[in-house]
Amino acid sequence: MRGATHAKWAACAAAVVLATTACGGGSDSGGSGADGIVSSSWGDPQNPLEPANTNEVQGGKVLDMIFRGLKQYDPRTGEAKDMVAEKIETSDSVNFTVTIKPGWKFSNGEPVTAKSFVDAWNYGAHVKNNQRNAYFYGYIEGYDKVHPEEGEARADTLSGLKVTGERTFTVKLSQKFSTWPETLGYAAFSPLPRAFFDDHDAWLAKPVGNGPYSIDSYAKGSQMSLRRWDGYTGPDKAQNGGIDLKVYTDNNTAYTDLIAGNLDLVDDVPASQLGNVQPDLGDRYINSPAGILQTLAFPFYDKDWNTPDGAKLRTGLSMAINRKQITDTIFQQTRTPAKDWTSPVLGEEGGYDPTLCGQACEYDPTRAKKLIAEAGGLPGGRITISYNADTGSHKDWVDAVCNSIKNALGNDRACVGNPVGTFADFRSQITQSKMSGPFRAGWQMDYPLIQNFLQPLYYTNASSNDGKWSNKKFDDLIDRANAETDPAQSVETFKEAERVVRDEMAAIPLWYQNGSAGFSERISNVALNPFSVPVYNEIKVD
Repeated sequence: MRGATHAKWAACAAAVVLATTACGGGSDSGGSGADGIVSSSWGDPQNPLEPANTNEVQGGKVLDMIFRGLKQYDPRTGEAKDMVAEKIETSDSVNFTVTIKPGWKFSNGEPVTAKSFVDAWNYGAHVKNNQRNAYFYGYIEGYDKVHPEEGEARADTLSGLKVTGERTFTVKLSQKFSTWPETLGYAAFSPLPRAFFDDHDAWLAKPVGNGPYSIDSYAKGSQMSLRRWDGYTGPDKAQNGGIDLKVYTDNNTAYTDLIAGNLDLVDDVPASQLGNVQPDLGDRYINSPAGILQTLAFPFYDKDWNTPDGAKLRTGLSMAINRKQITDTIFQQTRTPAKDWTSPVLGEEGGYDPTLCGQACEYDPTRAKKLIAEAGGLPGGRITISYNADTGSHKDWVDAVCNSIKNALGNDRACVGNPVGTFADFRSQITQSKMSGPFRAGWQMDYPLIQNFLQPLYYTNASSNDGKWSNKKFDDLIDRANAETDPAQSVETFKEAERVVRDEMAAIPLWYQNGSAGFSERISNVALNPFSVPVYNEIKVD
């Protein structure tokens, strides 16, 4: 969701501003009706808003508003439906022909063409551009030449991409991937205008997309303002005048502002306020299932966590965590103890398996203590769980997890939380491989496939494999699952790969997360999509 980049943000003094005007400027807000502005809580993104460089939630919210790709995920069901694509055809799950719809434009007036997609994907894949989401192009033929594991690129473009007309292009994959079209709603596959390449720094200072909103201004640490783009021709036009994303480093403050009438929408109700939401908000509180899994990840680049008995140690820690008690007392039915490494929103036909983790995800202090002792004890006698302190009420649950581990092991020094000030700083430490112990690793699905809960997180060198876990058996099973042409068999092979994750306890699954949000009386038609992101374009200002 979630590395360094060669590009620099345009900056004015201490603030980074996305605008054509001077620093600091806010923008009009408030109002009512179709032109009313919605104010919503937010956090600064980790990276510049290049589609191939954003793999975390806060930046993703913006990309979802300013871009539209070949596919769009239905805000109710999560189904991948054609958006810019008119059709995507294949006879062998290797060679695909893509035809885009006529009439699409970027907000600067440039037409969206086949070349807009091919150029964007070639840029995102190339190793010199250092894009966090480069891995998503890995199945396109020629990726190994533009993005080798070591050394410089041996080609400038992906050999598997060919523009065949103004509205058509072909894609050749390096192996069968039957559900590849279903991944194309992810932001990394967005098109880019020529302006991105002609003056990259200028584009970064004010990104231009083809979605229902355009960016008006951004002051880092304060606010990003997006406004409805009236030239948008897609079917999901904005029903409001725009969105002001206000930066909060404490979601309790955001909730307080909502109740005081200073904010319209909070899309992450803090755990400490869950007992107050009904009297405070009534039917203006949303609690809905989402494709989100909270886990504890491990730094496998640290020798203390990559030992022959490491699986025993990690499984013991998993069994020392009383998930039910924590979700009942802290999260008040907005979390459900995890039973596998996916999400119930997939359904059992889609790969969710409530039996897969089994006893390894059940609280058993006796067994936990035995396994940890057999593994040689905790590294250094104590574990430190790192988390970002600015959003998500993470301190509450990390403290509870530590207390559970300490109680299970009968050791008051066994566990301690390590707060990192901001999400951006936390992510930077993770991507620079600076973690020395377990760390919070929430996963919000990019698209509703079991593949997305496994491959990006655990495949060797995958884009979101932050702990650097590597297992050849797992990798081979993922490759087999992707090549299956029968969807049911593909799911079964993915589940076989997931059992490898379980046996090695590559990460500890904690709980499935519901989307929770609260909104003010001045807005209506508020909903969260299956990714737990507000459907901003449908919100109405009364």
